[in-house]
Amino acid sequence: MKKLGMILLFGLLLFLAACGTDSEDTSSSDEQGNASGGEDAGSKEYVVGVLQHVEHPSLDAATEGFKAALDESDLNVQFEEENAQGDSKNNQSIASKFVGDEVDLIFANATPSAQSAANETEEIPVVFTSVTDPVGAGLVDSMESPGGNVTGTSDSNPDAIPSTMQLIKDMGYETVGTVYNSGEQNSVTQIEQMKKVADELGLTVEEASAATSADVKQAAESLVGEADVFYIITDNTVVSALESVIMVSEQEKLPLFVGELDSVARGGFAAYGFDYYDIGYEAGQKAIQILKGEKEPGEIPAEYPQNLILNVNEDAAANMGVEITDEIKEQATIVQTQQE
Repeated sequence: MKKLGMILLFGLLLFLAACGTDSEDTSSSDEQGNASGGEDAGSKEYVVGVLQHVEHPSLDAATEGFKAALDESDLNVQFEEENAQGDSKNNQSIASKFVGDEVDLIFANATPSAQSAANETEEIPVVFTSVTDPVGAGLVDSMESPGGNVTGTSDSNPDAIPSTMQLIKDMGYETVGTVYNSGEQNSVTQIEQMKKVADELGLTVEEASAATSADVKQAAESLVGEADVFYIITDNTVVSALESVIMVSEQEKLPLFVGELDSVARGGFAAYGFDYYDIGYEAGQKAIQILKGEKEPGEIPAEYPQNLILNVNEDAAANMGVEITDEIKEQATIVQTQQE
């Protein structure tokens, strides 16, 4: 009996020890689960693919604004940045790479980049900026209700082109020369609007196409003798080589109206515009909502930029033989060319 009692006691001790181990393992497992599967938005590391179509100050500012918004949030975000160098094939391959890397979100800066990202995935959220016509580009169903996995911010204030064309008319010019890449949906939409406004105001538009940045100078020169002024819209190909147009404008004393404030700072004469940093920042705020799981991309309205202002470059005016009237001074912010 004594021997049997000792055996039973020993078995009980083994049972209790096993229970203790199971309890510890369960506790440890729970702790590990909380550290991985149960992590909150602030502790999880997110990877955001940044796809920018080409390098120029406006798009650079938009990317800077987007990243600033995420850096200021409580999210732990790592950026995987790529630049397509103005090549549509590069856009597609980079977008494909991001999908293969299973990034958490793609930020697409400019229309060609946004279209490539949207074509590559219907699962990964895509947030765009610097897109002139998101609906016409096939990115969203409507600005109010984008649908699908895409939303973002446009770089087209509906009043910008009409305001610029009215200023051109008010200054006494009649024929507007423009250079653009006919392969960019972003640009085609703006040129159509420019022509429509020109008809309404009794102005004439003369066009020249540039497929690459290397073609821009020759295209601008082809308009000499045909146009009274140049008006360069937010065409990525031409804006990336804007100095070529500035050179022709100064040589031929043709005022250069542009589509963005950054281009005024580079040496354009005048623009109605907004800060690209702001539309990038707004896009970043949309990305935060998506990454936190607060809303799906298709539920977040796409937006147009606000706060349209007129900037006039007095250095460019002098170089192009333009008089800045008191009337223009009253409504414009006067700036100088920024030296690199």
